[in-house]
Amino acid sequence: MKYSKNSLSRFIPILLVIVITIIAVAAVIAIGRALLGGGSSNTADTTAVTDEGRVALLTVDVSRAIQLTVRGPIVSEEKFRSYRVTIGPESREITTYEGYLGNVLETKKFDNNTRAYEELVFALDKRRMMDGRPLTEEQNDLRGICASKQVYEFETLVNGEAVQSLWTSDCDGSKGSALANVSEVIDMFLNQIPDGRKIVSGVGLGREETFFRL
Repeated sequence: MKYSKNSLSRFIPILLVIVITIIAVAAVIAIGRALLGGGSSNTADTTAVTDEGRVALLTVDVSRAIQLTVRGPIVSEEKFRSYRVTIGPESREITTYEGYLGNVLETKKFDNNTRAYEELVFALDKRRMMDGRPLTEEQNDLRGICASKQVYEFETLVNGEAVQSLWTSDCDGSKGSALANVSEVIDMFLNQIPDGRKIVSGVGLGREETFFRL
């Protein structure tokens, strides 16, 4: 069978349309796979960070502890303040600091017990204390972060060494790695210390005082 020139001229545009359609579909599928793959990787990384933190948080033995560190606004050496609350199965402690070298203003320490510690860490887990997202080393550098407001670090410890450390701040552009509800977590820590809120307010780091001042 012979094809006329007219038949060929009609067939070639149809063939080109088919080829272009196949290429376009393949490109869309490839882009979709790349996007879905990237999302899955980020989700997996976040899950890994959270799982490691939760295991450390919910492991209850005498070598374990949890810690909250709060840094105030970056001001002069004389006015800079911070505080730390460390809770373990055998003790509860709060320390307030003056200046960037961490000169101790006041330390108060109280006894604790395993049952009380267990209740606390499970309560903190329900408030997502160790839910976090992965950050680069540069993103985890807290120097100069949120200069006008407060910065918060949540840590799990083994024998005094950090196992998992997450951070966030009151600044919209510096939310950090922590996904927890900051107010609830801080309340849980300060509720473990008699007059805890009074102590931190005494160094100007009560959350309501900072909000009013800024």
